Amino acid sequence: MSTEQIMPEGDRIRKAVQWISGMVQEHPERDRKSIIEEAEIRFDLTPKECQFLHEKFIN
Repeated sequence: MSTEQIMPEGDRIRKAVQWISGMVQEHPERDRKSIIEEAEIRFDLTPKECQFLHEKFIN
């Protein structure tokens, strides 16, 4: 498995993953999907980056 499959390159996606992690810890009652959707908008992620988040954190 290549590094890109584990974590795509790019500052936005890394910041999004860190933000998601913090939000899940601070607000465990919130739906994970809604947190991820908020991150997608907040960090202006590409469709490929959004797909990565859904595959790794929701499915």
